[in-house]
Amino acid sequence: MNKLTKWILIALVLGVFVGLGMNLLAPEAFGIVDMYVFTPVGDIFLSLIMMLVVPLVFFSISVGVADLGDPKKLGRMGGKTILFFMATSAISLSIALGAGLLVQPGSPGLLSEEVAEDYEVAEAPPIMETLVNIIPDNPIAAMSSGEMLQIIAFAIFIGLAMALLGEKVSGVKSLFSQGNEIMMKLVTIVMYVAPLGAFALIASALGSAGLEAVGSLAAYMLTVVGVLVIQCLLVYSLLLYFLGRMNPLTFFKGFYPAMAMAFSLSSSNGTLPLSMKSAQENLGVSKAVSGFVQPLGATINMDGTGVMQAVATVFIAQVYGENLSLSAMVVIVLTATLASIGTAGVPGVGMIMLAMVLTQVGLPTEGIALVIGVDRLLDMLRTSVNITGDAVCAAIVDRGEKKRGAIHESA
Repeated sequence: MNKLTKWILIALVLGVFVGLGMNLLAPEAFGIVDMYVFTPVGDIFLSLIMMLVVPLVFFSISVGVADLGDPKKLGRMGGKTILFFMATSAISLSIALGAGLLVQPGSPGLLSEEVAEDYEVAEAPPIMETLVNIIPDNPIAAMSSGEMLQIIAFAIFIGLAMALLGEKVSGVKSLFSQGNEIMMKLVTIVMYVAPLGAFALIASALGSAGLEAVGSLAAYMLTVVGVLVIQCLLVYSLLLYFLGRMNPLTFFKGFYPAMAMAFSLSSSNGTLPLSMKSAQENLGVSKAVSGFVQPLGATINMDGTGVMQAVATVFIAQVYGENLSLSAMVVIVLTATLASIGTAGVPGVGMIMLAMVLTQVGLPTEGIALVIGVDRLLDMLRTSVNITGDAVCAAIVDRGEKKRGAIHESA
């Protein structure tokens, strides 16, 4: 566990004790401290996150698509890999939405009735209108207004064009890559103030709601953990058994070292060397397949992160008294699945992607305050799920390629 994680967890515990303590022992003093300390610090942290959403999504997805290479040259293995990633993302998001609606962790919510009533629920557009509106008629206006599906669509088109043009636009691609690096650095910088933000946000939330908030947060956490376990142990196991003809126990025994490191680092990219080593040496995945599928998965496959985004969105909607419509849930699945393309596997990005999803379905980004305090704990677990999905895909694709004779067993 790195120093930042320790400080965030310490801040979380302190925030719980301070918020609940002031709520029970000094409610009048809490009102003053919340107004002049907790709320301003929390708002600044949330603003820092929102500041990065649009440029991060645009640069990361453009570069992620461009790095896939010429679509004509991706071939059979690339097509199967991308299809697998998109399918498992949709499955994990659907399970997460169902679990959130079934458990209803945000009911009763963390907000007072007065606060919830002040929020005006925006009616979601019909599904077909949402699908048609994915293509922006003015990309600059879409960026200005935060229309995330339109921004994602435009970024995908830009990335495809750069991939098709290749060396002709190497300078532009280099510029976009450098812009993406700048955004990633800013994410890292913002995460250094995360302990302060987490402390202020959790203290404000619990101080306002009192002990009833603990039950809601616990229900939220258990829902996320439960869906992550289902995705990892059930969905992946079934895919391994039926598509990869592999014993799931053999897989998890061989890949456990990488999962443990991912839990500790909370970074798919940081775990990538060990992930590839475990897949190749312990699971028998060829270097050719592992070297293609797993780095690609660290970029475009974020099943665990998607689970958090879906459950958190349902949780926040329930807290604010909104019933998510079918079209809103379709938007959540589309946004989170498409946003996974190019999303960097580094700590902290999940919260920025959550802000993007909330914006797209018309929920207030202030709702992040309700979940960010406990997010670091969940981030460690969902990173393990992220890299496990990459390795499952690599094992299945490798088995298929060997069966076709495209790759030798000893490769």
